[in-house]
Amino acid sequence: MTSGVGRSGVGCRWGRLRFRRALPVGYGEGVTCVLRQEVLRAFRFTLDPTERQLGELARYAGAARWAFNQALAAKVAAHHEWRAQVDALVETGVDELEARKRTTVRLPSSAVVQKAWTRSRGDSRSGADGICPWWHEVNSYCFQSAFRDADAAWKNWLDSLKGARAGRRVGYPQFKKKGRCRDSFRLHHDVKKPGIRLVGYRRLRLPKFGEVRIHDSGKRLARLVDRGQGVIQSVTVSRGGHRWYASVLVKVQQDLPDGPTRRQAERGTVGVDLGVKVLAALSQPLDLADPATVLVTNPRHLRTAAKRLAKAQRALARTVKGSGRREKARRRVARFHHEVAVRRAGGIHRLTKQLATGFAVVAVEDLNVAGMTASARGSVERPGRKVRQKAGLNRSVLDAAPAEIRRQLTYKTSWYGSQLAVCDRWFPSSKTCSACGRQDPRLTLADREYHCGHCGLRLDRDLNAARNIAVHARTALTTAPGRGVASPVEDARGAHIRPAVPRDRRQSAMKREDSRPPGQLSPQRGDPLALPPTHDQPTLF
Repeated sequence: MTSGVGRSGVGCRWGRLRFRRALPVGYGEGVTCVLRQEVLRAFRFTLDPTERQLGELARYAGAARWAFNQALAAKVAAHHEWRAQVDALVETGVDELEARKRTTVRLPSSAVVQKAWTRSRGDSRSGADGICPWWHEVNSYCFQSAFRDADAAWKNWLDSLKGARAGRRVGYPQFKKKGRCRDSFRLHHDVKKPGIRLVGYRRLRLPKFGEVRIHDSGKRLARLVDRGQGVIQSVTVSRGGHRWYASVLVKVQQDLPDGPTRRQAERGTVGVDLGVKVLAALSQPLDLADPATVLVTNPRHLRTAAKRLAKAQRALARTVKGSGRREKARRRVARFHHEVAVRRAGGIHRLTKQLATGFAVVAVEDLNVAGMTASARGSVERPGRKVRQKAGLNRSVLDAAPAEIRRQLTYKTSWYGSQLAVCDRWFPSSKTCSACGRQDPRLTLADREYHCGHCGLRLDRDLNAARNIAVHARTALTTAPGRGVASPVEDARGAHIRPAVPRDRRQSAMKREDSRPPGQLSPQRGDPLALPPTHDQPTLF
C-alpha cells in the first residue's frame, strides 16, 4: 500500500459505496491491490469538561431523555387507541384478524412529533408557556435525534415481534428514567458549514455548547479532515461511569486491501478456541519468536476487581435512599464497573487487531453465548442443580466476552485484508484428535488434556481444539473460495444448518460437541472432516 493510491486509480461506483482500484508499487510480486472505499468510522475521545460544562452536559442529556419520552408517549397513545378499536370490533363479533385489517391508526413519526413539539413548546424568553419553554437553552438537534431514536426503538420492537430482526427478542419500548438509563445525546450539523470540529488537537467544538477539552489527541482525525479524506457527520456524547465521552462519526475514504499481505499469507490460517481458563488458544503462536503465545492468558478483570466491588456495593446497600451519601456510593460502584469494562475492551481490541493483521485467515467457532450463559436455576417443578457453580461459570464466560471478540474480528478482518472463517456450532473440535482424526465421545469438560487412545497424542484440550478449527476452516475456504461473507445460518453451499438429532427438551442450550449417543457414533471414525454436509460444513462469516 503506497501513498497517493487514490489519485492514480480508476473510479467506480457501487450502490452507496465508492471504490477506487489502484495497483501499488510492487504489484505482481505478492503485493495485493487496494480498494479505496467510503466507510463510516467513529473516533472516540475522552472529554475533560469543566465544572460548568459538566452541568451543561447533564442538561443536554436530560433534554434528549425528555424528547425521547415525549415521542414514545405519542406512539404508545396511538398504539392504545388502535388496540381499543380492535377490541371494540372483536366485541361485536368480528374476527381478530379481520378487526386488525379494518382498524387504521396512524403512528406518529419523528417528523409529526417534531411539528407538534414546535407548535406547543413555548418560549421562556418571550413568556410563552408550553410543554418545554426551556428548549432554546440546548441545541435543537438533541430533540430531533431523540425523536428519531424513538422511531428506531419502535421499529426494533415491531421487527422482533414479526421475526424480521435477528438476535434476542426486543421488548416493548420503555420510557427513560433519570439515573436508570445511560446519559447521552447526539448532535448533527451542516457538513458544508461544519459546527462540529476540532480546534487544534486537544479541543472539540460542539454546536451551541462550545469548546470542550479532550484527554486524547485528535491529530489523526484533524489530519484526515484537513486532507479532505474525512467528513464529520455527527457526534454522540455519553457518560460512562465518572467519564464523559464523545464519539465523532466520520465518513472516511479508507484504503482497504483486496487480499492478505505477504506476511499474512506466510502465516496462513490460525484457529482460535475461545475459553475461560485461557482467553484464547491458538493453533500457532501470535509471535513466532515466542512459542508461549499460543495461549493468550485470560486477565479475568471482573475477578480481579471483585473485592473492591463487593466492598463498594456493601457500602451502597447500607445507605439511605435519596441521601447524598447514597449518591456518592452509587458513583463509586459505577466507576469500578466502568474501569473493568474499559480494561476488558482494551485487551480485546489488542488481541483482535493482532489476529486480523497477523494472519490471512482467522478461524473461530460459532458459539451460542446466550445458551452457554443460561441460568441453571430451573423451575419449581424441576429445580436446577449446582446453581451457584453455574452462576460463577456464567460470570467468567461473560467476562471473557467471546461474542465481542467475534464482532470485532468481523470488521477488522475486512479492514486489514484477512478473512474470518466461522466453523459450524456442531463441529466436535474438542473431541477430535488433531493428529489422526479419531473422536472420543466420552471426553468431558473436566478432562483438560486430550489423550488419543489410537495414536497416543497428548495435548492440551484447548490447543487440540484450535488445531482442529484451523484445519476445518481451511477446508471451508477450499469449498467456497473468494472474498465475501456468507450467512451464519447457512453452510458454504447455501444449505441451512440443522443438527443431526434434535436436542432433548430438558437439555439446556450450550456449546455442543456432538449430540448423538455413543452407539450411533463410533469413537474410531477415521476422518473428522468427512461429516454430513447438511449440518457440519463450516461457514464464512
